[in-house]
Amino acid sequence: MTIQQLKVDLGDQRSYPIFIGSGLLNKAECLTPYIRGRQVCIVTNETVAPLYLQKLENLLSEDYQVSTLILSDGEKYKNADTMMQIYDHLLEKKHNRTTTLIALGGGVVGDTTGFAAATYQRGVNFIQVPTTLLSQVDSSVGGKTGINHPQGKNMIGAFHQPQAVIIDTDVLKTLPARELSAGLAEVIKYGLINDAEFYEWLEKNITILLSVDPVIMTEAIARSCQNKADVVNQDEKESGIRAILNLGHTFGHAIEAAQGYGQWLHGEAVAAGMLAAVDLSVRMGWVNKIEVDRLSVLLSNANLPVKLPPNMSTDQFLSLMIMDKKVTDGKLRLVLLESIGKAVVTEEASKENVVATIRACR
Repeated sequence: MTIQQLKVDLGDQRSYPIFIGSGLLNKAECLTPYIRGRQVCIVTNETVAPLYLQKLENLLSEDYQVSTLILSDGEKYKNADTMMQIYDHLLEKKHNRTTTLIALGGGVVGDTTGFAAATYQRGVNFIQVPTTLLSQVDSSVGGKTGINHPQGKNMIGAFHQPQAVIIDTDVLKTLPARELSAGLAEVIKYGLINDAEFYEWLEKNITILLSVDPVIMTEAIARSCQNKADVVNQDEKESGIRAILNLGHTFGHAIEAAQGYGQWLHGEAVAAGMLAAVDLSVRMGWVNKIEVDRLSVLLSNANLPVKLPPNMSTDQFLSLMIMDKKVTDGKLRLVLLESIGKAVVTEEASKENVVATIRACR
């Protein structure tokens, strides 16, 4: 299979390539041109390390001073304590301002490593090597980095663009089925917000995607990354249109915070949140009820939840949703759909309609 290359075009020195293909962890030419200096720190976790760390070390050890940090695995470790582990390692190994951090793992590794890179000695370079579908199509692209706080997800962080994103589709062969489905939630999101043709393609190919067919999977990843890049190119720091990438996330982040990070996977929470957002869009008079049913079928076929957690009260939902980063001056801003393939950020949803959606979708 040929290597697909996309570009996140932010002008000057913040633009970077996304490489997508089979066996990229064996291809130095996709990685080494984007390493600055001679020092490299690979940050990974205890699940990914036994599978892929040696491959990456073999690729770099002859030409670079490589140190490795293996973190605990799980969303609950996306916190300040983990950040301090990364800082401690960098200082202990005397990494300087020309070091390059490589995030080898899923979204937790990518977000925490990226935030460490943004803040260590006021900013060093890093490269994303995402190993889950969700991180390949979402968190590795766009430069959002950060950690969670007990009162809210991703409330502490920085925008810090990677030098490159290396997506080796072979790593998905070892991905648990539940993680694969969670990643498909973000893939489906791109069709809903920006690409109606892609959404129809997903409805036809979702079963093949679950089998990790390499050709179909590469196509889905490439189209997802291109959709995200198109949005990020227009709005790097989420001052406008980039907020549409958060379809379902206001509901979803509330689920994650209430249930405990990691109890619901991020993609699972987003899936239920997207269905709620489409239900609310119906109540706004923007889309037809048939779109709720259509999305419910697609999510079910992807083995994703289609109901909000029944153990969350309406008041609990509302109190957590108001902590969302999109809230301004106390007003809840939600990403809803005007039609399939066209998302909008709005403050127009009434509390009554939001409550009705929460009750209907539980």
